[in-house]
Amino acid sequence: MSEFKKPDIYDIAIVGGGINGCGLARDAAGRGLKVFLCERDDLGGATSSASTKLLHGGLRYLEHYEFRLVREALKEREILWGIAPHIVRPLRFVLPQAAGMRPAWLLRLGLFLYDHLGGRDLLPGTAVRDLSGGPLGQGLRPELCRGYEYSDCWVEDNRLVILNARAAARAGATIMTRTSCLSARAVGGRWTLTLEDRLGGRNHEIQARVLVNAAGPWATGVAADIARRPPKGRTRLVQGSHIVVRRLYDHDRCFIFQNGDGRIVFTIPYEDDFTLIGTTDRDYAGPLDSITASDDEIGYLCKAVSGYFRRPVTPADVVWSYSGVRPLYDDGTDAAQKATRDYTLELDESAAAPLLSIFGGKITTYRRLAEAVLDRLAPHFEPGLRDQIAARRGWTGRVCLPGGDFHCQGFAGQVEALATAHPFLTAEQAVRMTRFYGTEALAMLAGARDASALGRDFGAGLTEAEIDHMRRNEWAVTAEDVLWRRSKLGLRLDRRQVQAIRDSMSGLMTAA
Repeated sequence: MSEFKKPDIYDIAIVGGGINGCGLARDAAGRGLKVFLCERDDLGGATSSASTKLLHGGLRYLEHYEFRLVREALKEREILWGIAPHIVRPLRFVLPQAAGMRPAWLLRLGLFLYDHLGGRDLLPGTAVRDLSGGPLGQGLRPELCRGYEYSDCWVEDNRLVILNARAAARAGATIMTRTSCLSARAVGGRWTLTLEDRLGGRNHEIQARVLVNAAGPWATGVAADIARRPPKGRTRLVQGSHIVVRRLYDHDRCFIFQNGDGRIVFTIPYEDDFTLIGTTDRDYAGPLDSITASDDEIGYLCKAVSGYFRRPVTPADVVWSYSGVRPLYDDGTDAAQKATRDYTLELDESAAAPLLSIFGGKITTYRRLAEAVLDRLAPHFEPGLRDQIAARRGWTGRVCLPGGDFHCQGFAGQVEALATAHPFLTAEQAVRMTRFYGTEALAMLAGARDASALGRDFGAGLTEAEIDHMRRNEWAVTAEDVLWRRSKLGLRLDRRQVQAIRDSMSGLMTAA
């Protein structure tokens, strides 16, 4: 997938393969621009894979008066659900009313705004729920008698990155992973980038008219050290950690709990048999290549949730944890949880070759961020291309991402179609394959008449055929790419099975 293709000059070179970089690559390539993107590691391998997996307006952002951000995000939920119904699905959240926390009138006001501020056509609105009996109160402390229920959406975050990259590549973009940008020099009205292929050890040079810095937590370094144009704004690095435990309750609702320090914590049904708990918010100043959930953060999340459930959650219950750093724009607020989640675009036009750096942003609004970037950059292209950029604005909200084109039959119908075409799949496999690949699952399994045609089963239904698809079409290189980013099947495999996958993929890399 990372074969190097080189036109005379690219229109846009993007450094950083997270959701912002890949979303921009898709939009720009689809508008007819020649696009290059490099990512030093795996696509979506840092911040974009460490989210709470939600497409949401951000109920708590209303307290900080970020109405524009919330409105934009609320509108995007259903747009993204529409273009990627395989990896996006609606969720219902229950917000218990607890003594000593935010008053009931404030919760009602916030949820009223949440229902009416953005475009909500398909998602159900707010409702009051009795938690004193019945399934919704399962496991909760008896004093939690009442709650408010509202809607948001779930997203498979890394798969959203990968699908945007795939769509970009189909539109002609060059996507190079495991490729570092060593330097960027502006000469004669264009950028010359020196690139290092970290797997092959070879260096390349490409040229581009515009350079976009979408490096996330590394954005300040890319601007200052690689492009030699220090940004005016500052990035505030905020760590967010999550833990996964065995399923805490049987129903499909998520909870949003208020903590005594003003933060909120989610519990979300996760991978069928687990519950995801998160997130933390604290300023981070450590190394960016080795971010892990600290013992303090794990203890904080366990304590926060234990205040709402009859049975305490302890660190011993944690089966997996992950952590990431959000590269927020530093707006000078005192507490990390109050820092804006809105994006800021800084355009440096000090030379003939423009540099645009992206700071902040939410996974929910990545598509709108890409549109804003192209709006800012359009004047730097020739008139014909400028007109083309304007004419296709908004197309990414109307065209499905790869695998998402099954609206007529719906998700359940697509699962049934896959199971009918391949009756050797278990019910669980048919659902998971549809969640991951949508309509492309049929193409991936084409010609397979029985399970043996898929090659070795490494466990949890993960076969050689699926790993080969991830390698050939989704830039997967390591077992971690497969087990913890393209999927979360690492939760279901033991050390021996994981090692077998590592050995298999290592052999494939050597053969290549």
